[in-house]
Amino acid sequence: MEKKKAKAVLEAILFTMGDSVEIDRLAAVIEEDKDTTVKLLEEMAADYQKADRGIGLTTFDNAVQMCTKSELYEYLIKIAKTPKKFVLTDTILETLSIIAYKQPITRLEIEKVRGVSCDHAVNRLLEFDLIAEVGRLDAPGRPLLFGTTEQFLRSFGVKSIEDLPELSAVQIEEFKQQAESEVEMQLDI
Repeated sequence: MEKKKAKAVLEAILFTMGDSVEIDRLAAVIEEDKDTTVKLLEEMAADYQKADRGIGLTTFDNAVQMCTKSELYEYLIKIAKTPKKFVLTDTILETLSIIAYKQPITRLEIEKVRGVSCDHAVNRLLEFDLIAEVGRLDAPGRPLLFGTTEQFLRSFGVKSIEDLPELSAVQIEEFKQQAESEVEMQLDI
C-alpha cells in the first residue's frame, strides 16, 4: 500500500475507533510489518505535533490512540459536557495503588495487604474503568485476578506500568503503619 494511503487508513481507523488499537492489528489492516507501521505512526505523530493541529497520537505499551491535544481542552469544555470526575477516596486510592503495584492480584490478596475488606473500593474502581478482571487464579475457587486498565494509564499520565514511580523502603513502611492504624481504628469501633 502506498505510504500516503497507509497513513490515511491508519488515521481513519484511529479516529473511528476512539479507543486505542493494537499496533499489530493496524499493521495487519495496512498489510505491513509492525516496524513499518510503527514508523508510519511516528511520522503521523510528528505531523500532529505541529502547532496548527488539534490532535495527537498517544502510545500505550503496544497500542496507539488518537487524542485531542491537552492544551486545547479548555475549548472542548465549552462545547461538551464536563467530563465525569472520579471521586477517589483515600481507601479507593490505596486499593488502586496495591493493584497497580502487585497486579495481577486477587481480592483476598488486596485484603491481606490492607487488613480490611476491599469490596466497595474494588467495585468503584471497576465502575470507573481504572481496573478490570484480567483472568482467574489457578487455585481452589478460581478467584478473579484484577489489573489496571488503559484508562488508569490515561488518568495518571503514564504510558505503561513500568513508568510508575518506585516505592522506597521508607514509603512501604509508612504504608504499613497507616494500614495497621486503620485496622486498629476499625477494631476500636
